[in-house]
Amino acid sequence: MAVDKKNMKIIILYTLVLMLAASVFGQENSGLEGKWLGTLDADGSKLNIVLNVAKDGGGYTAKFDIVEQGAKDLPIDSFTQTDEIVKFSVAKFGFSYEGKLNQKGDEITGTFKQGSETLPLNFKRTTEKIVIKRPQNPVKPYPYTEEEVVYKNTKDNVKLAGTLTLPPGKGKFPAVILITGSGTQDRDETILGHRPFLVLADYLTRRGIAVLRVDDRGIGGSEKGSPGATSENYVGDVLTGVEYLKSRTEINHKKIGLIGHSEGGMIAPMAAVRSKDVAFIVMLAGTGQTGEDILISQITAILKASGAPAEEIAKTVELQKNLFTIIKSEPDNKLAAQKIGEMLEKRKSKMNAQEAKEFEPAEANIKAGMPALLSSWYRWFLVYNPRPTLKKVKIPVLALNGENDTQVPAKENLEIISAALKSGGNKDFTVKSYPKLNHLFQTSQTGLVSEYGEIQETTAPVVLETISNWVIKQTKVK
Repeated sequence: MAVDKKNMKIIILYTLVLMLAASVFGQENSGLEGKWLGTLDADGSKLNIVLNVAKDGGGYTAKFDIVEQGAKDLPIDSFTQTDEIVKFSVAKFGFSYEGKLNQKGDEITGTFKQGSETLPLNFKRTTEKIVIKRPQNPVKPYPYTEEEVVYKNTKDNVKLAGTLTLPPGKGKFPAVILITGSGTQDRDETILGHRPFLVLADYLTRRGIAVLRVDDRGIGGSEKGSPGATSENYVGDVLTGVEYLKSRTEINHKKIGLIGHSEGGMIAPMAAVRSKDVAFIVMLAGTGQTGEDILISQITAILKASGAPAEEIAKTVELQKNLFTIIKSEPDNKLAAQKIGEMLEKRKSKMNAQEAKEFEPAEANIKAGMPALLSSWYRWFLVYNPRPTLKKVKIPVLALNGENDTQVPAKENLEIISAALKSGGNKDFTVKSYPKLNHLFQTSQTGLVSEYGEIQETTAPVVLETISNWVIKQTKVK
């Protein structure tokens, strides 16, 4: 399964985002401690990389940041200096770097490698603080009340923490709960330096709508709960939030709505059909396809946006389907992992030496991601079909998506959402897509994940206005 150079560069940028922070250890030498700044350029996508090196006894510890993506303290397995040669690597993900330190000791000239692909990457010493520009982030003091809140999902015995913003005045304010996308995200849905839920909450609260945004389980002030939790459990968390809002005298209990993004857009309808207290829902890049179909559509859209040839897309989709077949058919995680390993080896046995080498990063990512692939949440998501639930939703619905969305492709999902709501007899729903907007509703060029951190815009103003106007219409805020 050959990968051309352009697509390999995009894979490099995408994979960098997925790495987790960790401490690392180096070997003997001196003189490199401090901050180093380099720029990785892959076909015009530029990432500023800050290398942080510290002394540790006779050797070093080292971590690095990816500025545009808001990623900090990413792990390096080894960091060494032999004479003027500097090397570091992240073996788990197949990354390595080798460079030459100049005589002044203030610049390293070298190359960054992943698999068979090599990119130039030079570092210079710096003392400057690299600032990510996020002009839509609100600045305090806010013209409204911001309150830290805590409540408990008693069924799952999980404490949840969040922020409630209340417009000025005593009011009986309409309110919305913001529901994050997949993965463990904080109350602001912070991603790659952006805080879309902070921006949305600020926008709505300034227009008279109370907003509750909450840390996911296991992050911020929220407890982790069961490791086997799925979206079904997260529905319980949302409904607990509804009950909390009903306990507040400032809230109009008949005007509580849900705004969910991505997986949150899938959870919102699930919560709505289980509670008569949910008055309306907004689905931002919500799903209509089954989990398996979403993932196939996602990888296809990403590869197409990356310029991959049809043959490569077909082979990658085939690999994904083979993975899904094993996961769905083998409930035992140990046996499933074994079968996935055997499937990968069989696949490699049909490749020539060059193809096998180019396949190594993908194989490493699959093996590294095995715990996630075999988790309860992933198994549940893979087979979940949103359509039966959507048919039961009778309250007003606003479903939005961006036409550059490569994670939840707009056309496929909005068509299903619209058809399901109509089939179920819902007479008050609006479905809208926006040209050029990506999964985060940023104005974008390709919609690829590698763009998210580079774009200064957090959320397109037209989307903020559309959501706000629609919610005001539903709640008759004057």
